[in-house]
Amino acid sequence: MPLFLAFPLLLAPVAAGLVGPRTSPRVVLDGTVGGSDRSVRLDIRLTPPVDVRPESLDVRYPVPAGVEEVHPPVVGRDGPSLRVQLDWRLPEPTLLTVPTPTVTWKDPLGLVERSTVLEAPRLYIERYPPELQRAGAVRLRRTLALPGETRSRAVGEAGEFFGIRDAAPGDPPRRINWRASARAGRRLANEYALDRTGDLVILLDTRPTNLGPDVDGRLLAVSRGAAFGLAEAFLRDKSRVGVATYGEFLHAVPLASGRTQRFRIRELLLRTELSTAPGPAERCAVALRRYYPAQTTTVVLSPLASETQHHLVAHVRRRGFPTVVLSPSYLAVQSVEALASPEDEALAQRYTRLRRREEVTRMWQDAPVVDWEEFWSLAGFVHFLRRPSVRERGVA
Repeated sequence: MPLFLAFPLLLAPVAAGLVGPRTSPRVVLDGTVGGSDRSVRLDIRLTPPVDVRPESLDVRYPVPAGVEEVHPPVVGRDGPSLRVQLDWRLPEPTLLTVPTPTVTWKDPLGLVERSTVLEAPRLYIERYPPELQRAGAVRLRRTLALPGETRSRAVGEAGEFFGIRDAAPGDPPRRINWRASARAGRRLANEYALDRTGDLVILLDTRPTNLGPDVDGRLLAVSRGAAFGLAEAFLRDKSRVGVATYGEFLHAVPLASGRTQRFRIRELLLRTELSTAPGPAERCAVALRRYYPAQTTTVVLSPLASETQHHLVAHVRRRGFPTVVLSPSYLAVQSVEALASPEDEALAQRYTRLRRREEVTRMWQDAPVVDWEEFWSLAGFVHFLRRPSVRERGVA
């Protein structure tokens, strides 16, 4: 009797292996990344072969570092595909690649498991402050002897009418097309065409500081998101943009415009990691002249948490690059050590803020500095870029 009762259990693995796929099934992944600002929604569809039931697929999606999961994934069948919805939350702006999930096939009893061959495109999460969408309208310095005139979508009251687009947060009321907005049910704005060209270099300082690898890593992730948003805004308005990262050596994407340049910049930023061996500031300044011409407007993203980072800005300016510093503040990510009394903690926080203010004030001797503490807002930085008298100070 015991053998008779155990006989179906003994044959279950054999039956499951015969009923299921003989080899690793091929699964095609198709997905989109949605959401806005801090929220990220991934809508993933997994399509297995015809002889494989979608419910037999087990999907495990790893959550990237620095991303918070709002609730567990929602899995359901959608015709011949398996649909997975994930809701994540971003504490800070960032640029990262969505990790590839682990997909396995399991029989209904869960006794047999086979790996799958997953065909998945690369999905990206690109989040930066919304004010950067209008940063590309800033007039940049021309560094070409005969740059020519390029038709671009630069927003302004002058120029020919180009088209209608979705309204941005910083659009004034007179730029809103109220009749088109009433017909569409959402706010739409007029867009104009102007003849303009310009050059911009974005430099990221990836050298470590005494803040620790955790704080340095978070600040670098924020800088990557801001650099990509800034480059995308100026590329959209037909300006030439170049991006460089400096750790031990300089890695650069030369000046160019167009859609392909956006992909080059994104790949460079995705490969950028915190450097383990910091290089001297003079090396970065000398290498910049090999890739970019002098008098190119340069935005340096650096936390300014060490003396070597202060020296980098001075050397870049001495090489002939008008520089503006966008400094992600470590006060937004660094936690103050708990002390014995609330009065001591308040005193420690005040001392930290005064030290940060002193660092930013000292940096103004070499270049204008924007202290970036609220990571989801860059309205002050965009307003600062629109002031050429301050932005393009004389080169030291």
